[in-house]
Amino acid sequence: MRVLEDLAKFCAILAGILLTAITLMTCGSLIGRNTVGVSIVGAFELTGVAAGAAIALFMPICQARRGNIIVDFFTAKASERTQAGLDRLGAFVIAAIFALLAWRSTLGGLNSHSYGSETQIMGFPEWIVFAFMVPAFVLAALIALHQAAFGFAVPEDAAGEGAI
Repeated sequence: MRVLEDLAKFCAILAGILLTAITLMTCGSLIGRNTVGVSIVGAFELTGVAAGAAIALFMPICQARRGNIIVDFFTAKASERTQAGLDRLGAFVIAAIFALLAWRSTLGGLNSHSYGSETQIMGFPEWIVFAFMVPAFVLAALIALHQAAFGFAVPEDAAGEGAI
């Protein structure tokens, strides 16, 4: 699981870099528009593209750290064994969902590439976004499968903290 966690951290760092870049780009565009009347053409498109990729890239660390929303209202009074079994079942279900997302994103990326699909203003190739999403979804699925098979262990550097 250590390798999967390290890969999840790498994905989260990459997502953070993407979000930092689009934040700086947005600030530059706003400053340019409000000071000299010139903004970055297509900044809105790039923001959407980068945000979509970043969301997918955050999924593996979220799964590794059990950061997904869990509704335990009905199982709060169940035994620890029952809760652990349900958590493993939930991890298996989310692994299947991530695998489905990876599969459909792969098909979407291949389709986008074959048709040369681009954003309207900048002409940014849409398949590049899928190229970031697919490995992240596969990694999240692998992490969830590991959790379903072996249970949940909190990484030693994540105990009691939310930071990476």
